[in-house]
Order: sequence, then structure tokens, then C-alpha cells
Amino acid sequence: MMLQGHLGVEAHGPLGTLWVSLGLIGFYIGLIWINSLLGMFLTPLFVIPQTWLMEFIKRRRGKSETRASE
Repeated sequence: MMLQGHLGVEAHGPLGTLWVSLGLIGFYIGLIWINSLLGMFLTPLFVIPQTWLMEFIKRRRGKSETRASE
């Protein structure tokens, strides 16, 4: 038994399509923007401690090399 009513695809016309496309464009622009801000602000949080660690390891190696030469 077939259900009564419209069985086609829903269409909201060209204005609905434009509205959705504007919403998607805004969403992706916001997504790119927040990802670039996260990259700018989170990178130093990892780079600065990494340089501290590298300097600490370098100083430690320098001390062990001077002890070995004595």
C-alpha cells in the first residue's frame, strides 16, 4: 500500500540554497580562522619548553664531557 502525499525530494528553492551556502562559507571561514589562531597561540606553549629541555640536555652533556676529559 502506498502512502499518500508527496514522495519527491524536498526543495526550498534558490534562496534556500544561497542561504545554506552562505552559512557553510561562514562556518568554514570561522573554522580556518580558529585553527590559525590556535596554531599561533599554542605553538609557543610547546616550542618554549622544548628549547628549555634542549638547553638542559646540552648543559648536561657538556658537564659529562668535561668530567670524562679530566
